[in-house]
Amino acid sequence: MAQKVKAKFTLKIPEVVLAGLLLISGITLGFSSGRFIVDLNKIGFVALSTVQKGVHAVTSKVTGTVNAIKETATLRKEYEALTKKLEDYEYLQRNNTEIRKENERLKELLGFATNIDYKNYPAHIIARDPDNQYSGITIDKGARNGIQKGMPVIAVQNGTIGVVGKVVTVGVGTCMVMPVYDVKCNISARIQNTRDIGLVCGNGANSSTLSLKYISKRDRDDFMHGDIVVTSGENDNYMPDIPIGTIDSVEVIDYDSSLNITLKPMIDFSRLEMVIVVDQTQQNDRQPEDAR
Repeated sequence: MAQKVKAKFTLKIPEVVLAGLLLISGITLGFSSGRFIVDLNKIGFVALSTVQKGVHAVTSKVTGTVNAIKETATLRKEYEALTKKLEDYEYLQRNNTEIRKENERLKELLGFATNIDYKNYPAHIIARDPDNQYSGITIDKGARNGIQKGMPVIAVQNGTIGVVGKVVTVGVGTCMVMPVYDVKCNISARIQNTRDIGLVCGNGANSSTLSLKYISKRDRDDFMHGDIVVTSGENDNYMPDIPIGTIDSVEVIDYDSSLNITLKPMIDFSRLEMVIVVDQTQQNDRQPEDAR
């Protein structure tokens, strides 16, 4: 039987020494030529520059974000400041408009008050009673200003003169006016064109019509829709020929000898702000500007 022979690989000392010498020689030659130093510098430069580039990108992004936040905050403050200035400007504009309108109304009122034959007191409305059955109007003139109970109250609105009512309660610095639309108010009146006399009564609401009573049926064809009804001047309650309202409708009732006439008030009470209280017992001592 044949025996297997195993091959053995052994390194001899001379061969190992030779390989070591060759390796050392190669390394020495490489260092001496400078090739390894150059490669290491290049590798270090690339690594360092890459890190620097990354740091710069991050820093730039963070700086940009911070600056953007600061700019946004600044813009918001400027926007809020401009918004406030705009609101102040609009407020001043509204105030100026209101002042101009108030001056126009006051000029119109005082101009008319100067030309009234009787002493009078311009006043502002400061309160209204919401009760429909007795809708009193409070004004800012009272006993210390010369106001007395029973004095007639008129107004000028958009260049039109009209009856407001009469004083029913007087305080020291204020008084209450019963308006023509109050159910307790009765005014002796005439149809301006025909001079037919009747009695104007309120219906209890500032948005409703007034009633003109005691106009005979036989006079139906003498007047028409839109004719003006004025104060008669009788009983010294009101000066004569002050407009109360205009004829809005006429109804004939079979069992009644009088017509049922409704009037549209001359004054729009929902927009009324200023009135004139008239003292018919004293003459007006004021003169128009062109007569001074």
